[in-house]
Amino acid sequence: MKKNPSSSGLVYSTDAGRMCPECRKPMAGCICRQVQALPKSDGWVRVSRESKGRGGKTVTLVKGLALDALALAQLGKQLKAACGSGGTVKDGVIEVQGDHCE
Repeated sequence: MKKNPSSSGLVYSTDAGRMCPECRKPMAGCICRQVQALPKSDGWVRVSRESKGRGGKTVTLVKGLALDALALAQLGKQLKAACGSGGTVKDGVIEVQGDHCE
């Protein structure tokens, strides 16, 4: 049984790096990023302090932000710079090392 040539994916292109790997369209016409919906939020941003499971180290957690992954990473970077400490962004939660709840 032959496949329909129009439904098969991109085989070769000289536009290396300018094609979306998921939808195989040019990056300008890519709809993959638009399809991903923002996470649901109730409108409240929660800032909490946690030390459980971290060897006694305290971290400040920022939860409830309805941002995409890129915007969340940018905000995390700004928060870490403002607090003067390290941290990470995991599963939609910004973790900043130390007690920075104020």
